[in-house]
Amino acid sequence: MPEPTYGFGPELRRRRLAAGLTLDRLAALVHYSKSHLSKVETGQKSPTPELARWCDTALGAGGTLAALVPERAAPARRSPASHDGEVWTLRMHKDGTSRFESTAARHTAAAGTGPGTAPVFALDTGGSARSDTGRDAGDGLALGAGGLRAAANAGGTTLIEASRAVFAQFRRLGQTADPALLLPALIAQTHTTEQLALRSGPRTRRELLVLAARFAEYTGWMAQESGNDEAALWWTDRAVELAEAGDDRTLAAYGLVRRALVSLLRGDVAYAVGLAGHARDGDAPPRIRGLAAQHEAQGHALDGNYSASMHSLDRARELLALDRPDPGEPVIGASHVPDVVSLYTGWCLYHLGRPQRAADYLARETDRMPPHALRSRTRSGVRLALAHAASGQVEHACDLLRPLLGHTALVHSATIGADLRRTARILGRHPRNAAVRDLSPDLTAALTATAPRTTAR
Repeated sequence: MPEPTYGFGPELRRRRLAAGLTLDRLAALVHYSKSHLSKVETGQKSPTPELARWCDTALGAGGTLAALVPERAAPARRSPASHDGEVWTLRMHKDGTSRFESTAARHTAAAGTGPGTAPVFALDTGGSARSDTGRDAGDGLALGAGGLRAAANAGGTTLIEASRAVFAQFRRLGQTADPALLLPALIAQTHTTEQLALRSGPRTRRELLVLAARFAEYTGWMAQESGNDEAALWWTDRAVELAEAGDDRTLAAYGLVRRALVSLLRGDVAYAVGLAGHARDGDAPPRIRGLAAQHEAQGHALDGNYSASMHSLDRARELLALDRPDPGEPVIGASHVPDVVSLYTGWCLYHLGRPQRAADYLARETDRMPPHALRSRTRSGVRLALAHAASGQVEHACDLLRPLLGHTALVHSATIGADLRRTARILGRHPRNAAVRDLSPDLTAALTATAPRTTAR
């Protein structure tokens, strides 16, 4: 007979008593205070999804408790849209901020641009300028692309190699810089590469369009890192369009993978699992299908489904083992993680309420990352500190966090910031701990520096 379902508090109490556990014992297992759990059971405090998963694991509830406290509600989903005929406007301000906007060409005809014209990059310099139409552009300066054809035709393979080298340098720079500062240059480079492609011969055109797609995909990743999910989805859609124009259908499947990740971050777990599963079962190359299986595993972990999560991770490992990368092509997905499946295994175990096992995986993979991969090492290191804090090793968590706090402000990652706030909440349960008190000023400064900020596309 199926068990009746209650609200979380009564269900937690029922299962705790059935397991013969006191509040003290459960508090020790999940590393929450007895008083907090008591208030959750009586409805005086609302449980977080994380606490629900922790209790689910401790009581062997098989996902029942976790299902009673789902992740936060996700915003409305947006369908991919065509970006044909758009005019781009990029405004860069002296304080380092920027704003990217896309507008249908018909809306800009009155301003002196129209269908078939190159996208406009408006540089906000604090003075006025004239556009190439001769009309007053206010603070805008239109940059044309008229002289590119001869250079593209003369470049050939050398042009492709140079463009790939630029892409590699952007990815390396993205490991150590604030993503919001890179976005203007990435947007411009995406446009430049596309325009070079359109002015080249057939073979060069295809390769440059695919490379432009990679620039667009990486632009989306940096937009996501800067905290703008909508922009991340916009650029993912643009990457798919550019890749298909270059006769490369693989990025269409990777677009599903990226959408799955954004959906996970928004808390739309069921939708994310569906997207990832569709990409995994498609005809994309093994690497993309393996990356999809990883996100599927993370979704199952957030649902508290241990067996499904581990099965998806096994499938991810099998698929990635089949990958035969072309050394001349940029790697899709993480390029600085030696064993990405093991890293995801650690994160899934954390979601599943097994923080000590998670820490073992995260520690091993963090140590294997190259020193120059600052963003990847910081993200993994903060998650390692979070796992140790959740497992009750507060002093060790503080020791791990201390050298990372300066890096968090430097790379300014939305995902790292979210993990840092989770860690701070756990450490906040131990206000009398000397290590926590000693770390508090630097941690507060890092939290301020990585606070969510509003960014435009």
